[in-house]
Amino acid sequence: MAASEISQLLEKSKELDQLRKEQEEVIQDINKLHKKIQSSPDVIEKSAESTLHKLRGLYVNAKELSESEVSASTALVAMLDALLQPGHSVAHRKKIEVIEPKKKRMKPDSDLARFPSTASMRSQLDHAASLKGEQVAARVTPDDAEKDEWFVVKVIHFDKDAKEFEVLDEEPGDDEESGQRKYRLQMSHIIPFPKKGDPSSAPDFPQGKHVLAVYPGTTALYKATVVNSHRKRKSDDYVLEFDDDEEDGSLPQRSVPFYKVVPLPEGHRQ
Repeated sequence: MAASEISQLLEKSKELDQLRKEQEEVIQDINKLHKKIQSSPDVIEKSAESTLHKLRGLYVNAKELSESEVSASTALVAMLDALLQPGHSVAHRKKIEVIEPKKKRMKPDSDLARFPSTASMRSQLDHAASLKGEQVAARVTPDDAEKDEWFVVKVIHFDKDAKEFEVLDEEPGDDEESGQRKYRLQMSHIIPFPKKGDPSSAPDFPQGKHVLAVYPGTTALYKATVVNSHRKRKSDDYVLEFDDDEEDGSLPQRSVPFYKVVPLPEGHRQ
């Protein structure tokens, strides 16, 4: 067995071990909360919403860790099966590319894919907490809405237990009756923007790529298509064509700063 293959196996094994440790921590937290509720029923009556939010967040976390464990275990089995194939000699072995099975699509409220995917669950939650005071893209419509509405909002607080953001829409539309509006949103409803002062943090979207971008002169985000493919620097603006932005039978091309363009969420409805 080649050294590179041993390294791949060990790395995946470490990932599996870390997932199991995180699962144990979450289960301990769930059990503690259960005991607290059983021993003090008045807890639910006095702080029902916060307690239930916390418990829900823990169960969502446990579900995600369990699904990640299945994915890591399946990948390890695939690696070992490839190495055990008949006639698979060391001398003539080709590089094995391990393709992890596609993960079952999670419900929107358990989706963490918009945060650093290489980080552990704890690191992702820390990153989410670090967004306090930052502007982010937020889907403010419920999961059963006919279409998704995304706006630029400011993060006020992130609840690590419930895995929810509290955000403020600083510039509501003219039809809003009561000025600025606050929302409590799951992590799947939030997409961090690239750092304005750090172009290296921005994805490099190729020509023809569908994205979600802030429409010029507004705080609303809409689906758009990348037109220009020759940005010399990551700090250059994108030239986009927004869907449903037709003028005189054609789509006008609009310039949008790189820090106001994010990946288009899977299953986006517009």
